[in-house]
Amino acid sequence: MKDTTISASLRLPKEALLFDLDALYACLQTIPDHRHRRGVRYPLASLLMVGVLAKLAGQDSSRGMAHWAKLRRHELSQLFHLKRESMPHYSTWSRVLGHGVEPHEVEERVGQFFAQALRRAPGKRGSIQLAIDGKTMRGTIPLGGTEGVHLLAVYQPQQGVVLAQMNVQKKGREITFAPSVLKQLDLRGVVGSSDAMFDRRTLSLKVVQAHGDYLWMVKDNETTVRQDIEDLFQPHRKRAGTSAPPMDFRRASTIEKGHGRLDKRSIVVSSLLADYSDWPGLDQVFKLERQSTNALGKTETQVRYGMTSLPAYLATPKRLLELTRVSLGN
Repeated sequence: MKDTTISASLRLPKEALLFDLDALYACLQTIPDHRHRRGVRYPLASLLMVGVLAKLAGQDSSRGMAHWAKLRRHELSQLFHLKRESMPHYSTWSRVLGHGVEPHEVEERVGQFFAQALRRAPGKRGSIQLAIDGKTMRGTIPLGGTEGVHLLAVYQPQQGVVLAQMNVQKKGREITFAPSVLKQLDLRGVVGSSDAMFDRRTLSLKVVQAHGDYLWMVKDNETTVRQDIEDLFQPHRKRAGTSAPPMDFRRASTIEKGHGRLDKRSIVVSSLLADYSDWPGLDQVFKLERQSTNALGKTETQVRYGMTSLPAYLATPKRLLELTRVSLGN
């Protein structure tokens, strides 16, 4: 999970979600204001609220937030009953979001608010992607030490919104705490994904029991299921006197060019393992291949395997290609 600033942590779901502005404002009012009273022009809750609205509009930086707010200063000043029809300079945003609040408090309060909103309005199956990962909090590693406060978080990877988190003390303990942190959320409509080293079999069972779904990239240590998936995608030849091999293989690919590089991503998906695998809730498996060619013509190929509980009618190869790209962050 990438480390984020406060402004990035305020990114919000792009999915349609109905919520009460007054309720969100009341939530933001509970966040302690660490600014010196002298020179304060705007209530902290109003600043954070404008930040939330700017994020909903796709602004990802302090400059972007300030520019967005400036263009709507008349409407925003009326909405928040501000004495002056002006919006903060971008340096004010940077200062307040960087030093006027505690990062974990903003993440926790805003995350809880939207987690509750999601619980009240569960999405269609497979429509909400959440990632599970660990992160070490900045500034918590003591002088001379090597480890700081380590959190296990459930977050929306595209928006950066943390919905639930738990202090696991140090790296390596995520396996134990992963089921507990997921219990904090309503998993209906959710696809959970992770590239970390969890007990994925147990976690898969917990997710499907909570009426959610999972999408995992298979690790080398998951030897049995990995070997089954690799064998499935090996080329099959029909031998004399035998029946033709099964042909349940569906494909999708994308090609993108930029920064002097050509990227081709392709996926092959099958449901053939679903009938005999004992993996909890398994419905589809896939082979993911990425070919990157640089400006000198050198090509690098990466192959990975994965599995999901999402059925084919909900997760086409194209949809799985999108989900894996977000999950892997590339």
